[in-house]
Amino acid sequence: MVIIALYNLKGGVGKTAATVNFAYLCAKQGYKTLVWDLDPQGSSSFYLGATATVKNEAKKILNGEIDLSSAIQTTAYENLAIIPADLSARHADILLNDMKQSKKKIASILSSVKKEYDIVFLDCPPGISVLHDAVFVAADWVLMPNIPTTLSIRSFESVVQYFKENDLDIAKLKCFFSMVDHRKNLHHETINEFYKDKLFFKNYIPYLSDIEKMGLHEAPVETFARSSYAAQCYQDLWKEIKQRCIN
Repeated sequence: MVIIALYNLKGGVGKTAATVNFAYLCAKQGYKTLVWDLDPQGSSSFYLGATATVKNEAKKILNGEIDLSSAIQTTAYENLAIIPADLSARHADILLNDMKQSKKKIASILSSVKKEYDIVFLDCPPGISVLHDAVFVAADWVLMPNIPTTLSIRSFESVVQYFKENDLDIAKLKCFFSMVDHRKNLHHETINEFYKDKLFFKNYIPYLSDIEKMGLHEAPVETFARSSYAAQCYQDLWKEIKQRCIN
C-alpha cells in the first residue's frame, strides 16, 4: 500500500482538487484506492458525494472508538472509496498531542487496511501541527501543490526547512505547480526557476474554469469534461507522479 499525502502550509492552492482527480485516475487504472479526508472543511468528501454517518466520526477514528474500516464508504466510481471528514477533525491536534507516539498514529490506523487498498490519498488541512507530523511520518510521499507566486514559494521553502529541522525524510517531499495563470509572466518565470530543482514535477495544473466547476458537478474533472485541457493536465501530471512514486 502506497500512502500519498496532498499537503501545503497554505490553503487555497488546489490541494483538494488534485486529491480527488488523482484518486479518480488511480482508481480508473485499476488500483484499489482510498481517500482519507482529514480536512474539517470536508471538500474531498463533498466532491465525492460522501458525508460522515456517525457523529464526531473523525474524532472517534483518531481516539480508537471506532475502526477505520467501519468509516469507509464507497463512491460512485469503481475501485474508489473514501473516509469522509466532519468538523470533529478540527480536534485532531488536541487528541494526538495527548497520545504517546502520536507521530506514528496515522500510520498505525492505516495499517489495518493495508491489505485492502493499493493506494491511499490523505487530503490534509493546511498548517503545520501534530497532525501533520503524523501524516509526514505515515506518508510514502508528500505532494505539495504550489501556486507560482512569491508567498506560495515562501511556504514551500518553510516546509522544506521544517523537514530538515525535524529530521523528516525530505526525499518523500515532491511538488508541483498549481493554479498556473498563463497570462502572468511571474508565473512563467517562477516555474522556470524552480524546475531546476528536482523536487518539482515537470507537469503542472493551470488555472482553469473546468476545475472550478468540480463544485457544481460534485465530481472529478474527467467525469464531466473528459476531453478538456484540465482533464488532460491532471492525466499528464498523474502519469508523471505514478512513474516516479509508484512504479
